[in-house]
Amino acid sequence: MYSVIAHLQWDINRVLFELGPIKIRYYGLFFTAGFICGYLLLRWMYRTENKNVDDVDSLLIYMVIGTIVGARLGHCLFYHPAYFFENPIRFLQIWNGGLASHGAAIGITVSAWLYSRKHKDQSLLWLMDRLAIPVALAGFFIRIGNFFNSEILGRASDVPWAVIFVNGLGLETRQEQMTPRHPVMLYESFCYGCVFLILFLLYRKYRAATPGGLLVGLFFIMVFTARFVLEFFKMRQAEFAQSLPLSVGQMLS
Repeated sequence: MYSVIAHLQWDINRVLFELGPIKIRYYGLFFTAGFICGYLLLRWMYRTENKNVDDVDSLLIYMVIGTIVGARLGHCLFYHPAYFFENPIRFLQIWNGGLASHGAAIGITVSAWLYSRKHKDQSLLWLMDRLAIPVALAGFFIRIGNFFNSEILGRASDVPWAVIFVNGLGLETRQEQMTPRHPVMLYESFCYGCVFLILFLLYRKYRAATPGGLLVGLFFIMVFTARFVLEFFKMRQAEFAQSLPLSVGQMLS
């Protein structure tokens, strides 16, 4: 049995405010904040290294498209393939939710490769090393957005900091809704924040002596190791993988 009284009950409205027919959601706010902070950080990095700062505007377009398309495709193909193949138009219904970080990683990598082909002074490894830092920062913000959206829920737990997600996505019964759970999206946010700090400090102190690919390599190792471990605390998201020993997120990591 889990004690309901002892735990935070999280039932915040996912919509922050409305402008006529337009709904501004917390998730969208944090998602946008991640991109804006990453954009400003990249401009600072380009200026520090005497690169053309205006290139960041072009790079941002590549990154936004790569992130959204990759994350959406990843969600559709990795987690609910049958649902989307049944009606492919659902892929375009992004307002219904569904983005996958592994798909975003692929989309960002492809976009960076396409961008680097047009900017010969910025090799793919050079670019990926610099992108790894703002991407980790964006991940920090996005996972907080997931918390406000009451999604990517954790397994049931009675730890003191467990949270009751009253309006949690995917919770169908009242018993499920009132069960305390690991706030695993906040665990991930904390991990991504730590990854950002580590990479940023390495960049600031040892940029000149850092071999190409080191920062992005560390990024993938730290992020996907954290993701693999934290998947043990998450509810399974893909229906077809419920009986498998590892989750889809762990297999992709």
